[in-house]
Amino acid sequence: MNLLKIFKRLTFCLIFVVSAKAQQLSEKPLNVVWISCEDMGPVLSAYGNKVVNTPNIDRLANEGVKYTNAYATVGVCAPSRFSIITGMYPARLGAHNMRTGDHNNFKWPEQIKFRKDKGVLDKSGINIPDYEVVTPAYVKPFPEYLRANGYYCVNDNKCDYQFNAPFTTWDDVYGGGSYKDAPEGRPFFYVKNYYTTHESRIWLRKNKPMTVLPENVVVPDYYADLPIVREGIARKYSNIEALDKEIGQLLDQLEKDGVLDHSVVFFWSDHGGNLLRQKRAVGESGLHVPLLVRYPNGFRAGETDTRMVSLMDLGPTVLSLVGIEPPKYMDGKAFAGSYQQAARRYIFGSADRFDECTDMQRSVLDGRYVYIKNFMPELPLIYRNKYREQIPMNKRLIELNIAGKLHGDAAYIFMPKKPIEELYDLETDPYEVNNLANNPVYSEKLQELRSQLSQWQIQIKDRGFTPESEIINEFWPDMKQPITADVEIEKHNNIMTLSCKTEGASMAYQLGSAIGFNYWQLYSEPVPIQSNEKISARAIRIGYKASNITTSN
Repeated sequence: MNLLKIFKRLTFCLIFVVSAKAQQLSEKPLNVVWISCEDMGPVLSAYGNKVVNTPNIDRLANEGVKYTNAYATVGVCAPSRFSIITGMYPARLGAHNMRTGDHNNFKWPEQIKFRKDKGVLDKSGINIPDYEVVTPAYVKPFPEYLRANGYYCVNDNKCDYQFNAPFTTWDDVYGGGSYKDAPEGRPFFYVKNYYTTHESRIWLRKNKPMTVLPENVVVPDYYADLPIVREGIARKYSNIEALDKEIGQLLDQLEKDGVLDHSVVFFWSDHGGNLLRQKRAVGESGLHVPLLVRYPNGFRAGETDTRMVSLMDLGPTVLSLVGIEPPKYMDGKAFAGSYQQAARRYIFGSADRFDECTDMQRSVLDGRYVYIKNFMPELPLIYRNKYREQIPMNKRLIELNIAGKLHGDAAYIFMPKKPIEELYDLETDPYEVNNLANNPVYSEKLQELRSQLSQWQIQIKDRGFTPESEIINEFWPDMKQPITADVEIEKHNNIMTLSCKTEGASMAYQLGSAIGFNYWQLYSEPVPIQSNEKISARAIRIGYKASNITTSN
């Protein structure tokens, strides 16, 4: 390592060896920006895809660190985002089924509605209504730790956490919020989510200009090489190029506002690809994601990091980078910052109910090999799903399979029954179409990954074995949502103290002229107030109904 690189590393270490509140060794506090997108594997030019032109995302790779082994915990939005916001495995806490209710965007407690019948049955044939996952009392959405340490947290505007986003989690999550709204002198955590590459945009953007030609795309081995397939892939890639332009506009604005000089910028997708055998899949095609991290001062610019990283690690890493020790209960591990942990050896994935379709698959990946165990092998790999069949190529491939017109690798994913075990070598079989589970040459690797998966399932007490209806009844006994107790307000010597009898509840408050507006301050310690200042307070625990608003003069 040359002297310049050593100097840069030492300089960067000085920036981050600070407390989250004081940031005493840095002239300005460190900001964090998340650029998140939907349903996209690492199919960018920065990752070697020569068909897609993404210069703005490439800029992040060139000016930051490119992670080549980053993975989601689940190959679909809501369970994956649950793991990101909590730092916990969905299958550990009963959040593994897609999805629990209409929690895509923030709603005030009074706006939440639950459907009693949405046409969904669990594996035991019992009706599944809308509900919210109830986490253990000690689990908090990780932005609350940032807010408690002085950060202004704004999310524009995706949630989708398997529970309605608590009003204590974000300073602003109402749509259209910006880092520019952060009070002067306060560091911020800003999340910007783009929907452009979402599965639904394959059909919703069908009339948008195609910037990638169908004849130029590479067709994965698990698809038949047909015009409709090439068109679907070209639309996917064209949407990625449209996303890149949007990100370019954001980067230009961040640079114009002087934000890049004092911010760590993360770019990631919530899970793998958006086409058939990609989204909802539990192997490489469903879990592998792009992850880029750009630091200020050119730190680690242009580096490639091959460590195994989970999206579940994002929250702990943000906390670590700003000097906050991540909670010990989290499954996520910081991969950078003051509290960086040892690298992972394995990534574990899960697949269970997706909308109206129920299955149970578990996987473990080590960077080269993928092991999948199918707990319901009697079911086909490609099950019928109304939502994804709105993509023309998906629907057509299913029709061709029913007609018996698919052959070879293109027929592989349409297996009518699944083997109990699957093993793929990504080095020789990147499309996962050659199952090595019964090949004696790979028996040692099979046993290793089988054992690792079994140990992991025991360690997390995998909730996939429990019918969803039973899990719901654990969360909400007799299907009655538990209610957070009202906040008790105490004032003494111009100091306000709040308390709530519901274990694990988070509390928020408004003072004086701020009462009645959307913005609530997170309560983390006693607050100085003016004499006779009016106070409103409210509490919420994840999955519970919010308390009433308590008001005191």
